[in-house]
Amino acid sequence: MPRKSSLAVAAAVAVGLPLVSAAPAFAHGYTTSPVSRALHCKQGTVQNCGPIQWEPQSVEGPKGFPQSGPADGMICAGGDSRWAPLDDPRGGQWPATQVRSGQSFTFSWNLTAAHATTSFRYFITRNGWNPTQRLTRSALDPAPFLQQNYGGKQPPSNVSHTGTLPAKSGRHVILAVWDIADTGNAFYQCADVNFG
Repeated sequence: MPRKSSLAVAAAVAVGLPLVSAAPAFAHGYTTSPVSRALHCKQGTVQNCGPIQWEPQSVEGPKGFPQSGPADGMICAGGDSRWAPLDDPRGGQWPATQVRSGQSFTFSWNLTAAHATTSFRYFITRNGWNPTQRLTRSALDPAPFLQQNYGGKQPPSNVSHTGTLPAKSGRHVILAVWDIADTGNAFYQCADVNFG
């Protein structure tokens, strides 16, 4: 009898183990200012977004951007094909937040599950980039224009960072990257802005 019980337990563990390892990560956070593509999908401002409309906080991918992380053309989705509609440039017609060059701007996140944090970094597209193309590293200025380091501390559920917007004109994308300290991942949020 003990041998049969042991086999039953082993079988249950073997069946359950793949389910545990395949479980999705908990949802974590999205930008609210400027409004991210993921939040536009959640709010219904943009249609045909797929499942990201229910999970705007789930755009998680490998950290290390820009040296590693999501592949070019898949940056706005964090490299996750479930969120591929975020990478679709939609002809450069995503709703855009109106901003000004040199403006002091507050970037805000809604964190549904906070993590120990390395940093929040904000990148922006180069002058002359093509808004009808998917986002690539070469379309971005190489260094973030704003970075807030956390040294492993956990931010509050609603966290903001104020910085000065660089000199730009026309439509641009701001890529916000939330680097997690205690996992191999980061969260990616693309927001469309218009400098007028």
